[in-house]
Amino acid sequence: MNANNQISVVINTYNASKHLDEVLESVADFDEVLVCDMESTDDTVAIAERHGCRVVTFPKEHHVSAEPARTFAIQSAKSKWVLVVDADELVTSELHDYLYAIIQQPNCPHGLYIPRRNRVMNVLNRGRLSDYQLRFLIREGTIWPPYVHTFPIVNGNVQKLKDNNMAVLIHLDENYLYERIEKTNRYTDGEVSKKADKHYGIGALLWRPVWRFFKAYIMDRGYASGFPGFVSSVIDGFYQFLLVAKIIEKRKYK
Repeated sequence: MNANNQISVVINTYNASKHLDEVLESVADFDEVLVCDMESTDDTVAIAERHGCRVVTFPKEHHVSAEPARTFAIQSAKSKWVLVVDADELVTSELHDYLYAIIQQPNCPHGLYIPRRNRVMNVLNRGRLSDYQLRFLIREGTIWPPYVHTFPIVNGNVQKLKDNNMAVLIHLDENYLYERIEKTNRYTDGEVSKKADKHYGIGALLWRPVWRFFKAYIMDRGYASGFPGFVSSVIDGFYQFLLVAKIIEKRKYK
């Protein structure tokens, strides 16, 4: 196959053995699978090697998320095109086929937002596809800012994948409430530095959670998932409340 028509899957890991076997099975048909590990202490690397993945290492140090290692991982790939997959996400066969078809086109975008289906309380989200992640991209020139919940900066035009409802990522983790709550605390810590220049006050503390709940529950049809959809929407709102409160705390009380 022409090197310009090859795709590398890049997976950042740290103690990610929970779903890794299943994830690697879902990406086995890509040209390369690269695991960028942040010095895991479990059997993550052994699982990756058992599946024939190429493994590179990025120092864990004080990092609380994968974003500081993203650029290094992407630029370590061998293919022109890169699909970034988290260690708790499955790639559907429809998404695999769609990506190989689109890179054959002369007007192929340099970056592609891919929809992700999430689970809450072991129920797959039945709402509108709204969780779009910029995960398919051209390797050359791409930079990923080292902050949690950021998107990569892609050297070229970027589009959204909208015309195939089955071409999605399936998110396995953050399924049960303790996982969502734990990550809410950890990820908001990571976002405080990114938004340190924001001068939020009481208005933002009230408005942002309400808006995020409304968007998740009404606009994105969280109600279609019943009780789990309602709980998930509340947690989305609480994420914003906690983030704004931490930013105010850092500015005024530390």
